[in-house]
Amino acid sequence: MTADATRSDGRREWLLAIDTATTRAIVAAGALDGTPLGITTWPAGRTHGEQLLPAIGRLHGEANLRRSRIRGVIVGTGPGAFTGLRVGIATAKALAHELGVPIVGVSTGEALLAAASDTSEPAGASRLGARRLLLLPAGPNDRQAVRAGDPVVLLPGGTEPDLAPDEELIAVDLDDRAPADAVARGERARDGLGQALLRLGAARLGRGDVDDLARLVPEYVSLPRGVRAETGEVAWSRDHR
Repeated sequence: MTADATRSDGRREWLLAIDTATTRAIVAAGALDGTPLGITTWPAGRTHGEQLLPAIGRLHGEANLRRSRIRGVIVGTGPGAFTGLRVGIATAKALAHELGVPIVGVSTGEALLAAASDTSEPAGASRLGARRLLLLPAGPNDRQAVRAGDPVVLLPGGTEPDLAPDEELIAVDLDDRAPADAVARGERARDGLGQALLRLGAARLGRGDVDDLARLVPEYVSLPRGVRAETGEVAWSRDHR
């Protein structure tokens, strides 16, 4: 587990951000304007439920921030796998309810794209203002394509994304299923994910654009077998044999 915390005044009001959509969990503390006060990240594996709350406690302890001074909760909503998202969003909602503070859900895909725009490749190779396409895994074979402001597109196994000539490809959690340069961009984007979540979430909180606690739901890669979507349909995940 890695942590980067700035020692703060224990009376300071702050925002908590959580993301468990990728294989690396992230917990971040920020000032009310989104300025980072501390960020911790670790390979989550299947231990989100065991590690998330202790990680939050360590982070605000290291930054000398009191949990009672949290003034808003920001949570990544995916796309991502069922278990990680379920734990992360349930934890965020429980904390917001307990503390009586607003919550905002931020698309992890949109935040990764925002983080990618904040990072630059070595020797200035990244093009300022370039359009970006984010690839995320959707099970062992399929992938998802995410563009800012557009619906997520499922790419079945063997299907390649349709890239525009000026578009950069970013890949997260696809080490052996995407070009090496796209994977490297994805790692840099994920390094900036905590800051991007804080910035995007703080902006929404500042506008009073908050989510209904009861209706905030994850954006799953695919619903587990037999789970009903909000429309009432039963959505079956793919069988992978």
